[in-house]
Amino acid sequence: MTQPHDRPLRRTRRFAPWIPGLAASALAMAASLGLSSDSGGSPTPRELGAVRWERSLDAGLARSRASGRPVFLLFQEVPGCATCVGFGETALSHPLVVEAIETAFVPVAIFNNAGGADAAALARFGEPAWNNPVVRFVDADGEDWIPRRDRIYHTKQLAPRMQDALRAAGSPIPSYLTWLAHDASRDSAARATFGMHCFWEGEACLGADPAVIATRASWQNGGEVVEVWYDPARSSYRSLLERVAARGCSDRVLAATDAEERIARDVFGRDVQHAKGRARVASASDQKRHLRAHALAGLHLTAYQEMRINAALAVGGDPSIWLSPRQRASAGR
Repeated sequence: MTQPHDRPLRRTRRFAPWIPGLAASALAMAASLGLSSDSGGSPTPRELGAVRWERSLDAGLARSRASGRPVFLLFQEVPGCATCVGFGETALSHPLVVEAIETAFVPVAIFNNAGGADAAALARFGEPAWNNPVVRFVDADGEDWIPRRDRIYHTKQLAPRMQDALRAAGSPIPSYLTWLAHDASRDSAARATFGMHCFWEGEACLGADPAVIATRASWQNGGEVVEVWYDPARSSYRSLLERVAARGCSDRVLAATDAEERIARDVFGRDVQHAKGRARVASASDQKRHLRAHALAGLHLTAYQEMRINAALAVGGDPSIWLSPRQRASAGR
């Protein structure tokens, strides 16, 4: 019934950083939307974040059978170690993660340091007691939708697995979960740098490109630039430059390599420079300037959302298309 462990497990206290107060802010948002902290309305332990959990495995599986939603099955130490608390106060408290867990899954929490029904659930799934957090995605019969993995403690690791589980279950993937995964993919994205007379307008223009997943206003080669991260599976460097040139987002390209410089000269002609040193990041007040002046800046947004909303506001577009349902409700849209 269960997938074999990817490695033998033992209880370890691996420390993970977390953001103090993030769980509280997510709970406050839930309260403003009329949501309780768990199925019984009692405060949720820090290790469980801001999610409203079902604490009965049988009840959770029954809900999964009735709704057709996969089960988000959390094995967690409560009260727990620093890693357990950190997972609760970061990944399990991110408002978009919470929204996805509660609306696209059936959330069930099993305490791995308790007896009774919790201990029986551990035995059923072959999970070790007194262990760091483990999340599994199962169907109404308790079968794994995707292979079990441990050591998933951060949002950037959890969001893609949530997508994989929903895909395997044939369930719709909320668009906002995809946006969250874009933030996680930035480390593997390709990068380009564009110069312009005003990086406020350059960032807004570049942030509308469909292949771009992140932008940052910076200084380099003595002028204002926008650093761009883009998905190489959706666009080549040449194609990106061609779109940027056609839209007039930039008046020069800063090439990082000789190969990039040759491509850039094919597209931009003489308006190409070889990047000198590292870019110096502009101040926070210069990032996503159009968004900073808008009320939506007060929402807890992903970096991808900030980029898209900033681009929409710059041209008088509708920024609400880049909000989740709960975010739209919170913003009164």
